[in-house]
Amino acid sequence: MAFHVRSVRLNLPAIEHRRYVYRRGIEHNAIAVLDDPVGESLRGPHAHLARRLGRAATYADGVATFVSVPSEPSAADWEDLARLLGPGGFADLFSASVTPPGGWEPVFELDGFQMILDRVAPGPDPGVVELGPADVPDMLALAARTRPGPFWPRTIELGAFYGVRSRGELVAMAGERLRPPGWTEISSVCTAEEARGQGLAARLVRAAADRIAGRGERVFLHVVAANAGAIRVYERLGFVVRRPVRFHGYRIPS
Repeated sequence: MAFHVRSVRLNLPAIEHRRYVYRRGIEHNAIAVLDDPVGESLRGPHAHLARRLGRAATYADGVATFVSVPSEPSAADWEDLARLLGPGGFADLFSASVTPPGGWEPVFELDGFQMILDRVAPGPDPGVVELGPADVPDMLALAARTRPGPFWPRTIELGAFYGVRSRGELVAMAGERLRPPGWTEISSVCTAEEARGQGLAARLVRAAADRIAGRGERVFLHVVAANAGAIRVYERLGFVVRRPVRFHGYRIPS
């Protein structure tokens, strides 16, 4: 099931002339949940993993550090988030457009893109295995070596994860992360240095996308704008840029 998209060319940071996709009418309503993927996930399929205080929310310890506040947060919302995380806590606002009050220490800020899959993924890959709780130590070790983004001891609870092993060693993986209603994000895509150049990342993304599409959901992901190589891979797999985003996180005043 391909999406019918229209694209325009923009000068976006680090990636010149990338496609920027938009929707109208009913399709716009279906895709609007991607404007707040963390909040929509915590209110929806990941509600059982949420910690809340007032209108502020975050994931349970060890699952993810992403946080959510309303699109127009009040001072009380920021105070609730600070109490929820505690003094010195880390607030990963991910792609949210809001900025916290003065005094919150910036930890990181990166330009990126949100991309959606624009065509059907191929069938399952018999060389890709599904990972489970027993694989978590190997997954943590691979993430520490390759740094695909935040990965914690309970991150596997966000959804299905897949890997490729060589002589018993986990050398590549990818899995599901945010799940706004009707969509699932592919994330934690990484390959050990000694196994690169074999197309493993592409195979894993296809396998994850096949599983997601089999549930009747649509596929999206996020990528750092400076990672031109990854963007080229994703575009070859059928992903298109929906919108530029800003990844940013802050330390709660102590």
